[in-house]
Amino acid sequence: MATLPLKPQAAAAVPQFKILTPFQLAWRRFRRNKMGFVGLFIVFAFLVISLFANWIAPFTYDKTNLANVTRQPGVSAGHILGTDDLGRDLFSRLIYGARTSFIVASTAQVVSLVVGVLLGFLAGWYGGWVDFVINRLIELVGSLPGLLFQILLMTLLGNGVSQVTFVIAVLAWPGMVRLVRAQVMSYKERDFVTASHSLGANTAFVALRHVLPNIINPLIVAISFGVPGFITAEAGLSFLGYGINEPIPSWGKMVGKAGQYVSNPSYHYLLIWPTVFLAVLVLGFAFLGDALRDALDPSSDRV
Repeated sequence: MATLPLKPQAAAAVPQFKILTPFQLAWRRFRRNKMGFVGLFIVFAFLVISLFANWIAPFTYDKTNLANVTRQPGVSAGHILGTDDLGRDLFSRLIYGARTSFIVASTAQVVSLVVGVLLGFLAGWYGGWVDFVINRLIELVGSLPGLLFQILLMTLLGNGVSQVTFVIAVLAWPGMVRLVRAQVMSYKERDFVTASHSLGANTAFVALRHVLPNIINPLIVAISFGVPGFITAEAGLSFLGYGINEPIPSWGKMVGKAGQYVSNPSYHYLLIWPTVFLAVLVLGFAFLGDALRDALDPSSDRV
C-alpha cells in the first residue's frame, strides 16, 4: 500500500527584533519625558526669538521717546509691555535681551568646551607631570573668589559683550576639564583602545576615533546644564553694573535698573518682566538638561 508523502511542517515563526541604534534608544527615552519636551520647546522658542529679533521686535532696542517714559503695559499704543525710563519699548528690549544672553552663554560655553576637552584629554591620557600641572592650575582657579574676581576683571577690562564673555569663560573651564579627564582615564585602558594602538594608530587618531565619540553624551549633558549657568552669570554681573554697556539690552541690567522703582507698585512691571523671561529660560534649560541626562544614560531602563 502506497503511503502519501508527508507535508513538510511549517517552520516555527521566529520573532523579529528590531535593533535600535543608541540615538534611537535615546530618542525613545527622551520623548517619554514630558517635561523634557517642555524644556526643549522653551529653549527653542527663545532661540528663534533671539535669532529673528530684528523681525519680531516691534521697535529697535535703542529707540528712545522721552515723551513716553515709564508707561505701563497697554497704556501707550504699540507698547504691549510698557516702556522704560527712557521711553524704549520694553517688549523689544526683552527680545533683544534674549539675543544677548544666548551670545554670551554660547560663546562662553564654546570656550569652556574647547579648553576643557583639550586640557582634560591631556591630563587623563598622559598623566604624570602633565596631569599634576593641570590639576594645580584647576586648584588655583578654583581658589579664586568667583564673583569678586569677575568684578575685578570687568573693572580692568571695561564693560561690554566680549569682556563679560571672556570673564565668565575664565572661571568656567575647570569643571569641564575634570569631566573630560575622568572620562578619558576610564576609556584609555579599554581593549578597543589598546587594540587600535597595537595596530599602529597614533594618539590623535585614537582620541578622535575612539575616545571622544564615547564621551559625547556626558559632554552634551554638561553643556545643557552649563549654558543656563552662563546666562545667570551674565545677568548677575549686569545687575551689579559690571556687565553689558548701554544701550545693548540685558535682562540682568534691566532688573538692576528697575530696582530704583521697586517702592512704587505702578512700576513693578519693569522688574517683573525681565525676571520672568530669565526664570523661564533657565527653567527650560533645567528641564531639558534633566531629560537629556536620562535619555543619554545607557543604564536607564526608561526605554
